[in-house]
Amino acid sequence: MEDQQQEPNLETPQQLAEPQPAQQPSSMRSWTRDLLVSVLVSMFIILFLYQPVRVEGTSMLPMLQDQDRLFINKFAYSKLGAMVGGDIHRGDVVVFLYPHDHTKSYIKRVIALPGDQLRIDHGTVWVNGVALKEGYVPFKYLDDRSQPLMTIPDGEYFMMGDHRSISSDSRDFGPVDRNLIYGRAAFVYWPMDQAGVVH
Repeated sequence: MEDQQQEPNLETPQQLAEPQPAQQPSSMRSWTRDLLVSVLVSMFIILFLYQPVRVEGTSMLPMLQDQDRLFINKFAYSKLGAMVGGDIHRGDVVVFLYPHDHTKSYIKRVIALPGDQLRIDHGTVWVNGVALKEGYVPFKYLDDRSQPLMTIPDGEYFMMGDHRSISSDSRDFGPVDRNLIYGRAAFVYWPMDQAGVVH
């Protein structure tokens, strides 16, 4: 008579792979928590750091084209940003509320800072007695407008578009108050062939 040995009671691989009912609520809570954190981080970035905007118009050609999508850095010029070196510099491309209608936003380049002396002689911009070298303005976009010598008031900035012949800017509406400037152009993300850092 043969000895009958009892087979050990092993779980099959399929049984081992099956999720245990007790773990399902924990997994759902983890997924919900991750989703909530992602949404909160995204909201924080959009509200306080970066904001997507769309360019409307061609006054910043050739760098920015009509309907380009870009992120602007809102933190750079905030009160906290200013405390860590977020000053506005000549040459920055900034977004600001249009001085005569705060429901509209403009994007232009900072040409002169508070206290600077500025004049424009047949399209050539002079700041503090020195002609600016503006490599960002192609020859075909130059114009021959002139403006008499002026001193930029405290707390204000003189803005111009790179496409000088069609840009409505501080030559028309005057220097822009610091409180109206709310972001610096940071990165074009659409269209993909235009993607890159804004200089």
